[in-house]
Amino acid sequence: MIGNKSSSMSSGIYTKIDKELQKRNERSLLRELKTSKGKDFCSNDYLGLANHPKILEAMHEGINHLGLGSTASRLVRGHYQVFNDLEDVICEITQTISSLFVANGFVANLGLIDALSDSRTQIFTDRLNHASILDGIRIAGSKKIYFNHLDYDDLEAKLKKSNLDDSKIIIAESIYSMDGDRSDVKKLVDLKIKYNTCLILDETHAFGVEGRKGSGLGTAYSEIDFRIFTLGKALGLEGGIIACNTSKARDYLINCMRSFVFSTAPMPAIAYAGITALHLMSNMDREREHLAKVGILLREGLQAKSFQTGNSTSQIVPVLLNSEEEALAMADKFQKQGFDLRAIRPPTVPTPRIRISLHSNHTEFDVACLVRNF
Repeated sequence: MIGNKSSSMSSGIYTKIDKELQKRNERSLLRELKTSKGKDFCSNDYLGLANHPKILEAMHEGINHLGLGSTASRLVRGHYQVFNDLEDVICEITQTISSLFVANGFVANLGLIDALSDSRTQIFTDRLNHASILDGIRIAGSKKIYFNHLDYDDLEAKLKKSNLDDSKIIIAESIYSMDGDRSDVKKLVDLKIKYNTCLILDETHAFGVEGRKGSGLGTAYSEIDFRIFTLGKALGLEGGIIACNTSKARDYLINCMRSFVFSTAPMPAIAYAGITALHLMSNMDREREHLAKVGILLREGLQAKSFQTGNSTSQIVPVLLNSEEEALAMADKFQKQGFDLRAIRPPTVPTPRIRISLHSNHTEFDVACLVRNF
């Protein structure tokens, strides 16, 4: 490793690094990388597919047939037929017209927003939207207009005041990753139609868990322009998908989405295993019902002990706390008791919390044990 030497030219950068790390440490906001241990109540493996034997077998098969790295951008030599096959299955399940497989959900949001918008675009974004959405707006140089979280009256008021000459995009998540609450997709679609806007719905935490065959909350609404999916949460793999309601939109992204054009394609074996994961997901209604049930049990159990769980109605259940120190201490306590829970702190969220992430292979007994230790 190179030592800590720095030239006088870069000394200002290292001063910034030192100040930021010190500030975060003083506020109990300094993050560290920790390996996983204990019963998993914090990952996004909602359907327990990350170690499913059929997906592991498909991954091995994919590597044997297709090798490891894709070696190039999909526009050069990194495109494989299996990517088309995966995209076709996605479209069939989610009832969308076309889709594009990319490295991950962050890249999907960032690249899509950057490709669609510019300084003349007004983007109406829920105040609690994911960082990848906010970064996409920033990179595009668009006009960012926040509306209050899940407040569609506020959204409409801001749409009414908007510049008629500018193009408009509404962006929301169907299930919010840190709060576990959900959008009213019908209201979003109604406003999209009424004010002639583009609508992007990030379905990454709903995909696999909600909707017909786990297809998400937006499947019933063909009016949605773009939906974002991932293989990296409920499906136990990695990779993002942008689903489009026209074929031309996909063609446009292939040509104009910089994070697609200039990135090495994902491993083809991921797409190969992803097709198996999608078929499994489509037939896991019993697991989805169980996941909803243990979510209710967890919320009721925590609320009975006077813990605040916000407006969660999903597999994501926050335990809202008073301080960063309390969140860190609680996470440490649970780690010592064999439960893998993590503290989520500002700036990721406005209110410190423990974020509990339920999986379909959590039993009622597992949930009862967790609640008992709060």
